[in-house]
This record gives sequence, C-alpha cells and structure tokens, in this order.
Amino acid sequence: MTPELFRDWRATPERARGASVALGNFDGVHRGHASVVRAAHAARPDAPLAVLSFEPHPRELFRPDDPPFRLTLSAERAAALGRLGVRLLFEIPFDRGFSELSAETFVAEVLHRGIGARHLACGADFAFGHRRGGDVALLGARAEALGIGLSVVPPVSDARGPITSSRIRRLLQDGYPERASLELGRSWSIRGVVTPGDRRGRTIGFPTANVPLGRHLEPARGVYAVTARLPDGSTVKGVANIGRRPTVAEGTESRLEVHLFDFSGDLYGAEISVALRHFLREERKFSGVEALRGQITADAAEARRLLAAPQAGEPHSALPNARRSE
Repeated sequence: MTPELFRDWRATPERARGASVALGNFDGVHRGHASVVRAAHAARPDAPLAVLSFEPHPRELFRPDDPPFRLTLSAERAAALGRLGVRLLFEIPFDRGFSELSAETFVAEVLHRGIGARHLACGADFAFGHRRGGDVALLGARAEALGIGLSVVPPVSDARGPITSSRIRRLLQDGYPERASLELGRSWSIRGVVTPGDRRGRTIGFPTANVPLGRHLEPARGVYAVTARLPDGSTVKGVANIGRRPTVAEGTESRLEVHLFDFSGDLYGAEISVALRHFLREERKFSGVEALRGQITADAAEARRLLAAPQAGEPHSALPNARRSE
C-alpha cells in the first residue's frame, strides 16, 4: 500500500500527527534505509509509522549541473517505503528557503510543531539544517527537551563495508544489477511514462516501449534481462537496451527501450516500472540492421533463459556475461 503523502509540514492534519518518524533522503530505499524504518516502528509500535524525506534531493539543489544520480524518484520511493509498512510520507519540498533553516529550527518547527513527531529514527551520520549544522547529538538533545524519543541506527554492513546509495550507484554503473539487488533488497527499477519512439523496433520484429531516463541514474549502457510492472499490476518479462542506439540512430541522450515478451498491448502514455534483472552485454554498434536483428534475437533468448531460472525475480549472486571492472 502506498503511504499517504504530505508535502506541507505547516498544515499536517491531526490524523498524521504523533507518528514514529524515520528521517533521511532514502534514495534507493536500500537495506540500510529499511533498518532505520524498522527501528522507528520497533521503538513505538503503537504509533503510525512515517518517513520524513525531501524532494528534490538536496544535492539537486546545491549541485544542479551534476549528471542525474537518483536511484528512486518520488513515486518509486513511496512504493518501496509502502512495502516496508510506512503509512505516512512527509515529503518536504527542499528549496533555498528551507535549506536555510537552522538545525534547531528544523527540530522545533518542522519535527515538533509541524508534524508532531512522537519518536525519531535516523542513521548515525544523519546531518540536517543550514549547512548541515545539526548532527545526531544535537538532534538527540533537542528532541529530548521536546519530549521526543530518538533511535540512532548503525549502518548495515557486509564484507565490503556499509551499504550506501553511493555504493549501489557504482554497482549499477559498472554493470552489476544482481549485486545491486542484494544491497537494495529488491531489483533496481526505472519508473517512467512510455513515450512514442521512431517505431524502428517494429520493423525488425521487436517493438519496444520507450521510457526516458529523466533524473534517474544512467546505469551501464547495454542490454538487460528485465521485468516490467504494468499499470494493471501485472508483471511481464522482457529484454531492454539502455543507451544511444549507435547502429540505427545514435542520439545525444540515453534512453531505455523495452521489448516485452508475448505482449501486444498499447502502453503509450502509461507509467511502467522496469526492473533490471541481469546484465547481458555492453552496447555496441553493428554492421547493419540484419546483424542487429540477429543479436537481439540471441539477447531475447538469453533473457528468457535467465528469467525462467528457479530464482528469477529474486536477488541473484551469479553474474552471467557481466562486465568485470572491479
């Protein structure tokens, strides 16, 4: 169930006050984020479970010229939080004015007076307020004075160290969606609206649904075995290319093109979510359309084989044909 969304912390309705609130950006909603959400619930299981996050991500305000880096945009983040049991999502508009609130004002006005938080949970490195002037020590002191509890949650780690959004971004950019899925706790997805393309795929027997990457991180360019969640809730297997299509019409921006197996519906204008399951090969230029058609046929067969495996759709440790760039 998708959480109820609130964007104006100054107008929080009474039914949304008194929650146990997990704090953070939650880009990716990975296993570390999930532990913060669970801590919020465990501390006050009698209170509504909420998350307070920001939109856009603060980095987008302060470094607008950076390439897109987001693992999850607003809708996908909300869906992932809903699957963790979050009932309320305070998605605070992060603009220049909000960024200039002092740490003390954030606690007193936003967390206490604004949303009426009963308990807070955050990671040990949580920083907030103007110029990130507040840390967990300040948060704990101010919260205690206002009668608000606080749980500080240690990072979730594995043999490679703490699980972070930055680490997951690197895995995706290096062509390891399977490893990224282990750290996320689910397969990484790109959610977007299907837009008209040049219909070239239809001419070679592989019609595609085209989804702009928008503000999403661009993963390794190449071909993937995927599953797509459609507006009616169904899931369809397929094969997808992420890149600039060097054989037919190389563009300046990468895009996601998904061929769905055994599907013939019209998806133009629909929002779909495409999960990257396995990296098959890097994007490359072919000698012509026939060579491209032959390779796509082979890619589709390999995607079908991988997606038919017993653990299809679950985090997977095998890395068939993946790029080794460690």
